[in-house]
Amino acid sequence: MRVRLKSLTKYMPSGLLEVAIATITVTSLLLGIRHVGWLQSLELMTYDWMVRLDPDQSSDPRLLVVAITEQDIQNQKLWPLSDRILAQVLAELEQYQPKVIGLDIHRNIPQEPGHGELVKRFQSPKIIAVTSMGNTTDEAVPPPPTIPPDRIGFSDLVLDPDGVVRRNLMYANTGETVLTSFSLNLALAYLADQGIAPTVTPMGEVQLSQTVFSKLQPNSGGYQTIDASGYQVMINYHSPSHIARQVSLSQVLNGQINPNWVKDKIVLIGVTAPTVKDLFFTPYSATQLGNRQMAGVLIHAQMVSHILSAVNGDRPLFWFWSEWGEVLWIVIWAVLGGIGAWRIHYPLILGLFAAGMLVLLFGCGIVLFLHSGWIPLATPVIAFIVTGTTVGAYQLQQAIRQQQMVMKLLGQQTSPQIATALWDNRDRLLESGLLPGKRITATLLLTDIRSFSRIAEQNPPELVMSWLNEYLGAMTQVVQTHQGVVNKFTGDGLLAVFGVPVPAPNQEQVAEDARRAVSCALRMGDRLQQLNQDWYSRGLPVVQMRVGIFTGPVMVGSLGGKERLEYGVIGDSVNIAARLESCEKDRQISNCRILIAKETLVHVQEQFQVESWGSLPLKGKERLVDVYRVVGQRREF
Repeated sequence: MRVRLKSLTKYMPSGLLEVAIATITVTSLLLGIRHVGWLQSLELMTYDWMVRLDPDQSSDPRLLVVAITEQDIQNQKLWPLSDRILAQVLAELEQYQPKVIGLDIHRNIPQEPGHGELVKRFQSPKIIAVTSMGNTTDEAVPPPPTIPPDRIGFSDLVLDPDGVVRRNLMYANTGETVLTSFSLNLALAYLADQGIAPTVTPMGEVQLSQTVFSKLQPNSGGYQTIDASGYQVMINYHSPSHIARQVSLSQVLNGQINPNWVKDKIVLIGVTAPTVKDLFFTPYSATQLGNRQMAGVLIHAQMVSHILSAVNGDRPLFWFWSEWGEVLWIVIWAVLGGIGAWRIHYPLILGLFAAGMLVLLFGCGIVLFLHSGWIPLATPVIAFIVTGTTVGAYQLQQAIRQQQMVMKLLGQQTSPQIATALWDNRDRLLESGLLPGKRITATLLLTDIRSFSRIAEQNPPELVMSWLNEYLGAMTQVVQTHQGVVNKFTGDGLLAVFGVPVPAPNQEQVAEDARRAVSCALRMGDRLQQLNQDWYSRGLPVVQMRVGIFTGPVMVGSLGGKERLEYGVIGDSVNIAARLESCEKDRQISNCRILIAKETLVHVQEQFQVESWGSLPLKGKERLVDVYRVVGQRREF
């Protein structure tokens, strides 16, 4: 099995396996967390936000709300209102021929005076009263005893775990009977004149006309842990504050309403006074100022309006994806997050990609929501971000490890500066295998040990190797101290370059590179003197060295092929530096002889004391070269 897996991953693009592992891990973890309901609150917050984005609808002309306000209670100087007052209100409304009147006030206990008057009014087939099932039998409130069961609806509202009303419980099974909700009873009474009555589909779902009210499931949309018992649907809210025309109790009692506001309408009577505390949180509550809750009678009006609009095709019911569809949706966004972090290596572009993808994700969710589709949004956002962050963190860790490894290897073969240049251009190296050549002006420093062949002949190779490494190590340290780059070792010498891998931007920087090279050569002489003293005391060979320095144009870049690659510095300037080093070898005045050409002198003559050797022929060069020996640093410096 491991062999088969290895053979499969062999042909995968580098990093794709990590994306797959991260996607599977993050998605599995999120789906597990989602299944236990830990992400439900985020999904519900997103749902509420999208509800508030839905354009506000105009008042539903089919409804009228008679609101019992705080001022009405003060005017009557009584709460609960007497049966006589309610009887007067019902009589006043009925004369204007409403389709149906819903009384969202409990009247299981007489409130004298006027109980007989109210019982008489309850005989009207247009009046629907309420009962309450409560959470327990002790909390239940029975309906008015004189109203038949078919004109009774329960007024209980279903609260989500965060206390917000988002669902409409249309039918409830008490174990003894099936009860119809207050809002559904009002809607059915209104639709009866159109010949519309509820039927049951072969799938056991309620249907009104051509509209099927699909039963809400415990995992519909962003839900995961709700109690979906009974027959529930989502409320497609009509408006935060203008669900229907509202009139006060006092306006009705004083005859201050237009009969057309009542005729053929659904009239709901209920309390909106805050002191009665028949108030509930809705998706709009998070942004409303002042009283952030909605009166129960207005929520029932929202439900009635939604049922009627769904039947007429004006405002559809919510629909949801299957569980597997939602899982696939989450996986897709996890994959996109991982692939984005895998393929995009530039933080700005990655940030723009992530922002664009999140805008697209929310855009899809909002567009579907405006078409009554509720899909998970919070979970795919988390999947996208966490997978992308996981892959990005893994790649960053791998990049740091690779950089440390490559820098160590390259630094051993070239120099830290060249290793950095190669690493910074690794994308080009991986793509073409070559670092493009670049023409720059640099100062070349080339060293050699005088009579090294004789030393190698007279001493064992292991001693020579150890001794030579000590010498080259000391010289390399001097070069690096002066910000030079050791390009290569040439047996007993080295080639150092000043001005790479970053080219000098101007002549001032070229001059500074030349001054650092000459200072480095003088320091090499001082360091050699220290080494000679130590070697003499240890019985090791004491030597002299030669240094050739030249400033001029060179080409820098990779040399070789993909199998064997090195950072090369080529050009006639390198050859001239080598010829200066080997020029007139017998003229060794000091332990460290430093020769430069006029091309370097023009940059350093004010800082260093030199001795002219005149125009000399150099091996392999047709023209004569002005040669100067560096004596030391000028005293004024």
